[in-house]
Amino acid sequence: MGYYGNRELVRRARVLRSNMTRAEIILWSRLRSKQINGYKFRRQQPLFDYIVDFYCEDLKLIIEVDGEIHSFSEKTSYDSKRDSILKINGYHIIRLSNFEVETEINSAINKIISYISENLSPSQGDHWGSNK
Repeated sequence: MGYYGNRELVRRARVLRSNMTRAEIILWSRLRSKQINGYKFRRQQPLFDYIVDFYCEDLKLIIEVDGEIHSFSEKTSYDSKRDSILKINGYHIIRLSNFEVETEINSAINKIISYISENLSPSQGDHWGSNK
């Protein structure tokens, strides 16, 4: 599953993968290699006209790590519009702050695991392709 139609978007995703923030590096160290319930995550993944921080295709789950810039009204408005478009298309989104990831990584990981078990469990059908 990739979004390869927009070469510029793919190029930007590659640049972002090479220049991850400290919080993204910390979280990636815990998401990579199927460490979360055996699910594969990708980093800096193009979806539609956006690049999401982390993405699990099996769950249609997006994890965003937000710095302080996301608290400004212009960015909040952009994030809200983007989240709406992604949710309408069946994606699930978890937002974590840089501070949370950098200071309470175990809590952040538990939040992700809880979200998956409560909202995306295979018994609810989401893991096998239906949208919630």
